Amino acid sequence: MERFEVVRLGHKGDGITTDGVFVEGALPGEIVEGTAENGRVRGAKIVAPSADRVKPACRHAKACGGCALQHVSDEFVAKWKSDFVASALEHQGISAELESILASPPQSRRRAIFHGRRTKKGVMLGLHARASDSLVPVPDCILMVPEIMVVYPKLEQLVLLGASRRAEMDITVIATETGLDISVENGKELTLDMRVDLGQFVRDLGLARLSWNGEDLAGEAQPYLRFGQARVVPPPGAFLQATKAGEAALVALMRRAVQGSDRVIDLFAGCGTFSLPLAEETEVHAVEGLSDMLDALMAGWRRTEGLKPMTIETRDLFRQPVRRDELNRFDAAIVDPPRPGALAQCEEIVESRLKTLGYVSCNPITFARDAKTLIEAGFEIEWIVPVDQFRWSPHVELAACFRRR
Repeated sequence: MERFEVVRLGHKGDGITTDGVFVEGALPGEIVEGTAENGRVRGAKIVAPSADRVKPACRHAKACGGCALQHVSDEFVAKWKSDFVASALEHQGISAELESILASPPQSRRRAIFHGRRTKKGVMLGLHARASDSLVPVPDCILMVPEIMVVYPKLEQLVLLGASRRAEMDITVIATETGLDISVENGKELTLDMRVDLGQFVRDLGLARLSWNGEDLAGEAQPYLRFGQARVVPPPGAFLQATKAGEAALVALMRRAVQGSDRVIDLFAGCGTFSLPLAEETEVHAVEGLSDMLDALMAGWRRTEGLKPMTIETRDLFRQPVRRDELNRFDAAIVDPPRPGALAQCEEIVESRLKTLGYVSCNPITFARDAKTLIEAGFEIEWIVPVDQFRWSPHVELAACFRRR
């Protein structure tokens, strides 16, 4: 057995020693005992615990891979996530003062992806263990909203009905205004008997909608989400902000960024998370690569009285970013890209006459790269706010405002 001193946390939440060895579950300042194999110490004994170490709030924390940081105080996690954003910027030579992090509370995650698998004895349903394909049952998860956890045990019936022993079934559950919206992927091909059984499953649980491998099967009501004043029916399994609190924070920040603009272009618009609230005050052109999401956005806009004009455009912004001459028609832009960031689009923005940009990022590293492109072309960071919708995970998001000098 060896002793190791942990000096920092890695980006996945593992402790890292002075020698660069990873120690799962260890914190900076702790002394641990264990045996290093392939650069890692697993199951290390904590000899001298950190003052920031706390008892995990969830009984599944040790086995489940969903929460890597439940053994750490909230204050430490908030500082660590903010420091990660600052470090990503510093790596690109950018110095910026960050505003206080905005964190979502427990039991607020409204979108969950559970995994199911048939076994010799029955079914397995849950989340993946950390860095593993193994499934961990999570009946008492404290991340998800109560509406999702109430129905969680009943999801085993879906696995029994439609999973095979050869493949893992993915079950996306979204809590909407009118009930739960469940989308199953990698399920077996539907038979007539399965359709009858699944229809009964929907009625028994009062689901808003059940979709199977992309096909809408049944539902008791339209699964509405509210973006500002508008009510939107998203495509099955659609992306949305993980928590209502996180979404509200990001929408308020984007409103702050583009305040006073008469015409805004929303890039990577999705189903209208930002477009529809902004349309209460300004004209919006929404651009998104998936047409079904834009269809949902426009249907919500048409049903809502009092909104400003809205136009949409289906476009792959990675391969075909909006060109500089097209951007010149707008006063401000919002960019909310996936993890790879929006470098190609930012390169067009800097060549345009746009003076204001609101940027929402789920990856501080690609954000910092894009920010460098903007700053080198004459933009300045007016403010940055870290946002923590993924409580107890290493994941951190942010919102920022850029103004052209």
